[in-house]
Amino acid sequence: MKIVKGQLVDIENQRIFPAEVHIENKKIVEIKESRHNEKQFLMPGFIDAHIHIESSMLVPSEFARVATIHGTVATVSDPHEIANVLGIDGVNFMIENGKKVPLKFHFGAPSCVPATTFETAGAVIDAEAIKELMQSPDIFYLAEMMNYPGVLYDDPEVLEKIKWAQHFKKPVDGHAPGLRGKEAAKYVKAGISTDHECFTYDEAKEKLELGMKVIIREGSAAKNFEALIDLLPENYQNMMFCSDDKHPDDLVLGHINQLCERAVAKGIDVFKVLKAACINPVKHYHLNVGLLKKGDAADFILVENLNNFKVLKTYIDGEIVAENGQSHIQSVDFKAPNNFNISEKSPEDFKLKATTDLVKVIEALDGELISNEIEAKAILENDSLSSNIAHDILKISVVNRYEDKAPSVAFIKNFGLKKGAIASSVGHDSHNIIVVGTSDKEICNAVNLIIKNKGGICAVNNENQKSLPLPVAGIISDKDAWETGKLYQEIDKMAKELGSTLKAPFMTLSFMALLVIPDLKLSDKGLFSGKKFEFVEVIND
Repeated sequence: MKIVKGQLVDIENQRIFPAEVHIENKKIVEIKESRHNEKQFLMPGFIDAHIHIESSMLVPSEFARVATIHGTVATVSDPHEIANVLGIDGVNFMIENGKKVPLKFHFGAPSCVPATTFETAGAVIDAEAIKELMQSPDIFYLAEMMNYPGVLYDDPEVLEKIKWAQHFKKPVDGHAPGLRGKEAAKYVKAGISTDHECFTYDEAKEKLELGMKVIIREGSAAKNFEALIDLLPENYQNMMFCSDDKHPDDLVLGHINQLCERAVAKGIDVFKVLKAACINPVKHYHLNVGLLKKGDAADFILVENLNNFKVLKTYIDGEIVAENGQSHIQSVDFKAPNNFNISEKSPEDFKLKATTDLVKVIEALDGELISNEIEAKAILENDSLSSNIAHDILKISVVNRYEDKAPSVAFIKNFGLKKGAIASSVGHDSHNIIVVGTSDKEICNAVNLIIKNKGGICAVNNENQKSLPLPVAGIISDKDAWETGKLYQEIDKMAKELGSTLKAPFMTLSFMALLVIPDLKLSDKGLFSGKKFEFVEVIND
């Protein structure tokens, strides 16, 4: 029998007392109030209530090695990214790889593969496949229903997917940025239980009043903590925390522990903060995670204090999996599945013929997934359009990575590059190659480097090239978090040296093909208006 002592944080009853936790056969067999001098705090572990593990560019087993250092014992994970590339095989890869380590991954069935019919993905998961997935004990919920127009307009396929989740008594996650009023009410009535996409206080408040659980998101790109955190004191029973998308260099620095530190620093009651961070996800998603009670799995953490939540030890099933910033979890071997089927491109492929220089432009917003539509002038030379570097109107292209097709080309503002190009095969949601550059030649060089690596991110400037290969489905590294994070930082630094002023240029780039988040985005099939939900012309004649 193991005995762990500390000041036990009883979140549900809002009290702290000196205690001994007795552990046997992975379970807590007894909790005793006792006198001792241990000052460290014993509390349930942190849970990320909505994360795409793939966005960390790590396989689940490597994600676990770093997340547990920060006190994370479980995740609610949507394998939507790899599913768009590899279908159900991708979902199964994530589940099986995650089972090889102690961290408790709880995967959902991706509801929108492909995310829309306006892009080319590598797979389709229809309602019949959702039925099959929902029967699995390894699937805990229907992952974010991004096709909210399908819900609002009673699309039979969308409603069938929701029906199967309800049939198997599993929650349905939402995704409806900016949805308000009668439309939001209909979305909730359809059975959608959460939303992590709220980006204003009023929107989140309205969705809470409609009965939704609101998940406060703070990731590497989308950051909604400041906008929503003031709702927590009055709504802590119905709120959670998540990362959604967290790049490896950010994950090395911290996870849900950081959000708790920030919330407590604002004067919010620590029990309310921890209810959102540790308890609510377990109850909402019926997770296989202990809550520091007799009979529970021995999943808990020891922290130095309840201000910065410095994690001293992380226990999962009674075993220490991380201690004082070091992981006890070993790397595991795996085969890297992929789906990358195209030949190299030429600069001519990125030419855009025109008779006018006036174009629709995607206005990227730093720290946001949403974008705006603006009008601006590109450079018109020899009947073709090129980047207007002086005014930061740069060419953007999306290249189909599943079959050889002509790239789509448009223009974007706020990437700020003065030279070179940056590219990535992490391009939500279908993970085609997405590139922004100052010339067709640099754009082509960047794309061909990604093709050569069969996936990755890169920055190029003439002969100077830096790349991070992502051989697992073209979106995930086969290295650990520290090596991946270091390479990512080097490429991020180069992108900024090329002129980008964005905080996370590659994270922002990865969302410029995400059609389900308005307004103007680019898929491999063309420029798309999220507000009109249709293709639009690049050139304004």
